[in-house]
Amino acid sequence: MHSPDNIQYALETTRVLLEPDRRIDTFGDTRFEFLLLSELMDRAGEVRVRTGEMEAMRPRILRPDSMNDIELEGFGDKARERMDALIEKMQSQGKDLAFLRYGFRFRSGKVHEEIVHDSMDVVRDRILEESRRLGNPARAVIEGVDDAWEVSVFKFAFEMIRQSWAINRFDFHRRGLL
Repeated sequence: MHSPDNIQYALETTRVLLEPDRRIDTFGDTRFEFLLLSELMDRAGEVRVRTGEMEAMRPRILRPDSMNDIELEGFGDKARERMDALIEKMQSQGKDLAFLRYGFRFRSGKVHEEIVHDSMDVVRDRILEESRRLGNPARAVIEGVDDAWEVSVFKFAFEMIRQSWAINRFDFHRRGLL
């Protein structure tokens, strides 16, 4: 289990060096490949390269009527009643309360690791050059923290959601679904 400080450090230091050319598709699942580079903490001149894939499931629309399924754990007895009243009031004012829900599948069994005996600068340059040469539109190159590498991959996933949200929302509006 990672401490909050380890998670915060991984979030702050993770960098997406090469973004995929594509974003999360609005009406279908999207597969991304990643190469995650991380320096080994206890050995100089060694870089772990993890390769894997993740699949972003197509975004789903959550409408106010499905907000009844949202758990309000830890709130008072009147929380559900107040939430319902807030939803009703906002809808009467013409506010669009639809949310987009994103989901990802990570296939940990398909993550492969390799230790490269070279400096991070050399490995980074080599991987980036190869990735650009191959031109795979689904590939991301990420530099992260070795012991909390999953946090680095999750940060990439959240970045893809952030960058895809406006496009997905526009597509739903254009088709009259929002």
